Amino acid sequence: MNYTTELEAINTMLSSIGSSAVSGLTSPLGAEVAIAQNILTETRREVLSRGWAFNSDQKMEVAVPSSGEYTVGENILRIDGSDGYNGDLDLVQRAGKLWDRKDHTYALGETKITIDVIYNLNFTDLPEVARRYVTVRAARVFADRIVGYNHQHQFTIQDEYQALSNLKEYEGDTGDYSMLTGNWDVYRIVRRG
Repeated sequence: MNYTTELEAINTMLSSIGSSAVSGLTSPLGAEVAIAQNILTETRREVLSRGWAFNSDQKMEVAVPSSGEYTVGENILRIDGSDGYNGDLDLVQRAGKLWDRKDHTYALGETKITIDVIYNLNFTDLPEVARRYVTVRAARVFADRIVGYNHQHQFTIQDEYQALSNLKEYEGDTGDYSMLTGNWDVYRIVRRG
């Protein structure tokens, strides 16, 4: 299976406005190619921010440095303390670090914490179904911003809905979701007896 490359995604975007394909993404780039590349990056980040099974980790136990402050990596789109863990900490991301909203400090006072993380993956690290959705969505946004064709918008929005449907199906197949497991509220109710 050949996965969609970033070059193929850019060429799909260019074809959505009737422009010619390019053979590479090395400098110097034309204005349309540079805009397409920026929109592809923006769209990838937006799609990944939702959090999918392939770009998230739940209940990850991590060590807190001796300074007591946990610095959030640049590839992390969203981070939160896992429900039911971390004692009295109320963790949020602020200024590139974890902030305890309860005590109003970066000093966490813990040696280990348990977190839920959503990662910003590179285009080449995405599963094919996600690459397809990002490409089609980016092509629609690109066409809307560059040309503004209404009839083109309707055509690409149908493709986008189909690609999103495929991505959600993939998520359901690979996410291992269950209303009875992995939910802290259900666990507390079941454990009561």
